Amino acid sequence: MQTSQKHKITGKCIDWPVQELESYCWPPNQSLEPYHSGSDDGSNSVQHSVPNLERYCTLDSSSSMQNSSSTASFSPDGSPVSQQNYTYPLDLHHSPENTCASPISGSCVIDNENDLGLMIRQLETAMLGTDSGDLDLNAIAASGRATEVSVEAERWKYMKEMIARGDLKELLCTCAKAIESNDMYMTDCLIAQLRQMVSVSGEPMQRLGAYMLEGLVARLASSGSSIYKALRCKEPASPELLSYMHILYEICPYFKFGYMSANGAIAEAMKEESRVHIIDFQIAQGSQWLTLINALAGRSGGPPSIRITGIDDPTSAFARGGGLEIVGQRLRKLAESCKVPFEFHAAAISGTEVQLENLGIQPGEAIAVNFAMMLHHMPDESVDTQNHRDRLLRLAKSLSPKVVTLVEHEANTNTAPFIPRFLETMGYFSSIFESIDVSLPREHKERINVEQHCLAREIVNIIACEGQERVERYELFGKWRSRFIMAGFTPSPLSPFVNATIKTLLQSYCDKYTLEERDGVLYLGWMDRAIIASCAWRC
Repeated sequence: MQTSQKHKITGKCIDWPVQELESYCWPPNQSLEPYHSGSDDGSNSVQHSVPNLERYCTLDSSSSMQNSSSTASFSPDGSPVSQQNYTYPLDLHHSPENTCASPISGSCVIDNENDLGLMIRQLETAMLGTDSGDLDLNAIAASGRATEVSVEAERWKYMKEMIARGDLKELLCTCAKAIESNDMYMTDCLIAQLRQMVSVSGEPMQRLGAYMLEGLVARLASSGSSIYKALRCKEPASPELLSYMHILYEICPYFKFGYMSANGAIAEAMKEESRVHIIDFQIAQGSQWLTLINALAGRSGGPPSIRITGIDDPTSAFARGGGLEIVGQRLRKLAESCKVPFEFHAAAISGTEVQLENLGIQPGEAIAVNFAMMLHHMPDESVDTQNHRDRLLRLAKSLSPKVVTLVEHEANTNTAPFIPRFLETMGYFSSIFESIDVSLPREHKERINVEQHCLAREIVNIIACEGQERVERYELFGKWRSRFIMAGFTPSPLSPFVNATIKTLLQSYCDKYTLEERDGVLYLGWMDRAIIASCAWRC
């Protein structure tokens, strides 16, 4: 706009030329095109479409992924791409913190002409001093443009320096903050840069970065829930191969030792019992109980009769290649070989639907309740007024069990706001990816499948989803302790024998794995980061 052009002042607004406003707000080569759409309240809002969103998707899927039922499609190089065009509503009001993302509204509404006169006098005093007689709106606009240019120059200088440093963690965090502040142009540039830096077969941070970036793109597209469901762990095509979850169980001792410590607590509590009923609220493939059945089979005085109630959401059949009857057959076959009286009771329902009548309680049984990597999937008071997380603890308490075991992630992704949650996810999973690196080569096909199908889905869900769609809601042990005590339980420290056994087994792994016992709770970790907390409780 030429400096000679005047801004038109009407009775209730100052009309700024739209072209000039856009030049203040959008850096050159802006790829977002504005259009108007009606909002729910009948007013007009401005949205920006982002064409070719698919170029941001990063997952280099294995061939096995191409047969899954997913809302994402895959490019020739194996990367999933979006099948939809998405629009992102932007803030309609300009602020100093958002100089790049949000278009300024077309007019500034003034209540009456007296307010307009007061505003002009205040601007005149601020810009020209008290002796000024005339107000040059072009001078104010020029000053505003200079400020905008200065701020914008600093922003892009910072981003250029950050890209030059090549710090993947820093770029991921900056991208997350840009999305949080609705800065679409910064997001656009950072995603394009990040796609060149991540790889599902690279170093641990590059691999984790690929899935975190996928989570950010899914958050933009509001497709996190679809990706989460599409990446459910599945059996390999060949029945001779172990499932991805079992491979993860073998290469990540956190999970294995968490289950082992729970089994140790149950065996200790049931050493004098003849009828044992174990209620597993997420039995999955039932692998946890193989070692316990073997251990009880060798008990002095003979084995007890064992009854296992296996609860699992029917959708988890994808992870088994079939329903809960597969788990029952597997455990029954082992029990028969060990000469252990055994019965399996299947309850193919979600944890949110479990009621007392689903548990098949019988008189004279000694009950053990197992919450292994399950309770964090239950919505709590921050998500649902029914608060199934605490409801299930009260249900367990009503059974008067001999022991209740808890194995959970030692992280907070439940109530933390988006940015702290993003940072927590990065710190937590970077330790897991680093530890996997010492177990399987980076180009190992099974390692890629394990990370993609068993870890990526949790990462995407934590980053991309909110509300009831975010089901991966980890809590730190301090919060779990409060919940158990509130439900009426008392801590039951794990026995020294259990701790010593796990420490001995841990020696066969990399020396960077750690095992720490504090106040009867076992923390399994990698270097200085606790990954899993395992503990036991009694009535």
